[in-house]
Amino acid sequence: MQGGNHWPLGSVSSTGRRNWAGSAAQESYMSAKKVVLLVLGLIVLTGVIVGTVIYSRNNVTAVATGKASRGDLIATVSGTGQIKPKTYVNVGATAFGRITHLNVKEGDHVKRGDTLATIENVQPQATVAAQQATITASRTDVNSYAAAEKTAAANVDEAKADLEQKHLDYERAKQLYTAKLIAKQDFDSKQAAYDMATATLAQRQAAVAQSQAQTLSQKAHVSQAEASQRANYDALDKTVSRAPFDGLVTNVPVREGETVVVGIQNAEGSTLMTLADMSVITAEVKVDETDIVNVRMNQTVDVTIDALPGRAFKGHVTEVGDQALLRTTGVATSQSTTGTEEAKDFKVVVTLDQVSDELRPGLSCTAKITTAHKPDTLTIPIQSLVQRDIAAEQQLYKAHGKASSTVTSSNVKPTLTQGVYLVQHDGGTLRANFVPVSTGVTGTTEIEVLSGLKDGDELVIGRYRVLRNLKSGTAVKRDNSVDTSAEQSSSS
Repeated sequence: MQGGNHWPLGSVSSTGRRNWAGSAAQESYMSAKKVVLLVLGLIVLTGVIVGTVIYSRNNVTAVATGKASRGDLIATVSGTGQIKPKTYVNVGATAFGRITHLNVKEGDHVKRGDTLATIENVQPQATVAAQQATITASRTDVNSYAAAEKTAAANVDEAKADLEQKHLDYERAKQLYTAKLIAKQDFDSKQAAYDMATATLAQRQAAVAQSQAQTLSQKAHVSQAEASQRANYDALDKTVSRAPFDGLVTNVPVREGETVVVGIQNAEGSTLMTLADMSVITAEVKVDETDIVNVRMNQTVDVTIDALPGRAFKGHVTEVGDQALLRTTGVATSQSTTGTEEAKDFKVVVTLDQVSDELRPGLSCTAKITTAHKPDTLTIPIQSLVQRDIAAEQQLYKAHGKASSTVTSSNVKPTLTQGVYLVQHDGGTLRANFVPVSTGVTGTTEIEVLSGLKDGDELVIGRYRVLRNLKSGTAVKRDNSVDTSAEQSSSS
């Protein structure tokens, strides 16, 4: 090559190659360093953000929230017991003897007047027959005395006619004797005949009275015999047991051929069977003493039967007991001789509006009594209600931004007030603030609010451990996860 130090094309010295390679490596190193610094910066920034979030979360209480809302509120009271017919009787033995016929069995439906059972009746039948013969004889005697009475009456009529004749003879004789036409002997004879006729009439009238008295006496004997016969018929009738009403045979503890006895003062007689009137069926349940104050007559009831799942029978309250019953024994407190304190129940009778052939006396049942129904009323979840010292809560509310945890109400007399914690916005922070409320009817899971809240207000309903220690002004965050709800349900 001519005219200077020029390298031929395509040829490079070893020294040049080394300088060029060093410059490239230095530039690559600087680029890698910048990337590393950028990544480290992003990591630090992320850590700061995460730390800030964690720190902020450590100062915020997670709570479950709900809202005050309007709707229908139904308050119910439950009680357990058993199905019972309104009318049922134990048909007992009314005569002593052996059962000759047992015409029904358990589960049979009978009509009023149907023969249920018969007891041997040989002696009562014989007594009835003997007394009937006595009555027949006494009636014959009455007829005889009546005939004698008629005879005596006829004799009286005859005596009256004879007396009339003797009276005429006496008057004529008296006139003749006065005129000195007959002897005194003849006059005295007529007068004696007249006196005798008068006595005869009196005698025969007395005989009539005697015959009438005998007739009345015999009639009284007949009446006495007939009264005795009615007693005999009653004794005979008691050997036949009849259904007192239409019903269902629920129990037959005896068998044909057994001997039954009649109850006396200090000994119970034999029971032939139990008959229940299934036209009116009731559910007799026991209600806790804390709930009985809300139960009233004619309240509607839903009755469910354990043996008939999936069905509900409508009814209404027809009796509310006044006597408290000990839960362990079922004995009324007025009859208990022990002084131990224990839970008590009250008897409530529910009459079913409709009956069913599937119902049987003794079936276990549960009655859900509707004690109140408030349509379109403001309600809140029951678990949101708490009781707080309102004076202390007000101080905490005012000082929530000034280390509220150090504010105490030791100088304020505690006055517990019922209320809820409202979730309210304070700038960009949610805070729980205590608000007093007045309540009304209590439902299964909700309670009526009379004052203190409005529709749509958000309030703290859990968790239970958080709500128990929550204070006004506490920063909160919503956490309505399934776990929270489950814990709240278990706590309540």
